[in-house]
Amino acid sequence: MKSVHKILAISVLAAAASSVMAADEVIVTDEGVASFSFFKPAAVRAEVGTTGYGGAISWNVNPYVGVTLGYNGGDISWSDDISVNGTKYDLDMDNKLAYLNAEIRPWANWFYMAAGVGYIDNDYGLESRTGADGTISVDGNRYQTVGSTTGRVTGNLSYKNDIAPYVGIGFSPAITNRWGVFGEVGAYYNGNPRANLSSTSNFVALDSGNPDVPDFDTALRNEEDKIRNDNEYEWLPVAKLGVSFRF
Repeated sequence: MKSVHKILAISVLAAAASSVMAADEVIVTDEGVASFSFFKPAAVRAEVGTTGYGGAISWNVNPYVGVTLGYNGGDISWSDDISVNGTKYDLDMDNKLAYLNAEIRPWANWFYMAAGVGYIDNDYGLESRTGADGTISVDGNRYQTVGSTTGRVTGNLSYKNDIAPYVGIGFSPAITNRWGVFGEVGAYYNGNPRANLSSTSNFVALDSGNPDVPDFDTALRNEEDKIRNDNEYEWLPVAKLGVSFRF
């Protein structure tokens, strides 16, 4: 699957590049024949969303096609936790994402469809602690620490050095002849993430007499494998808002 989505990414990138090469063209307007410049209209924008905060440079190849190059990064979490097989983990994000999108405006107005590629290098710190009852859920089973100390499971989930294809839709209405706003939702197909989990305490099963309940280390490895192979984590969702300034 990794090779398939990288081939898709390269194909989208090639399509975007071919659009850029066709930027300078002659356009027939109501006033006559005019030359459309590659660099006009151009815009810069600031944005914030699920992939962090950052900015981008955009330019219109023609009234129907635009190209945007941008970067998002930083530690922004719209949700402070994720749930994996019944285990709730506190989430600490570190986003690093560069992208190149072609934006298609089928009606030459504020609505657009985006297709492109992103270079993703995201890390997510995970931490789960024993609750008030002194237990923790791992792989659907309950465990407790040996002694009275607070038990923790820590780890990370990451998308490292991956080129991923992207699809999305957005809107970018103008407020004035130079200022505008935009919003966009979409997703990167990044394949399964890397995941590692470890514990900082000794745990035993609450129902240790049940042969169907694995020991804690086995349960931890099972949960790690589920994170790595769950289809839910193949897609990296995107939702962002921002403002733009057009030259």
